Amino acid sequence: MAVKIRLKRMGSNKKPFYRIVVADSRSPRDGKFIEEIGYYNPVSQPKQVKINDEKAIKWLSNGAQPTDTVKSLLTKEGVMEKFEASKK
Repeated sequence: MAVKIRLKRMGSNKKPFYRIVVADSRSPRDGKFIEEIGYYNPVSQPKQVKINDEKAIKWLSNGAQPTDTVKSLLTKEGVMEKFEASKK
């Protein structure tokens, strides 16, 4: 089973916010997921990002692949740096 860390779209029309979830790559975008690890709100000023570092690092070490957008969010929050340090 290929596991991805990706965004799940929530909110109303033209006012989206996203939950960062761990899901099977075969499940639909807003469908079934394994675990929620954070959220991202691009509409608010400033943009809000909240990620549970421990859960994200756990899933990355178990082989979950982040999407491009989630990878950039993880990098900006410093989670990828912590993950790389934990591998050594």
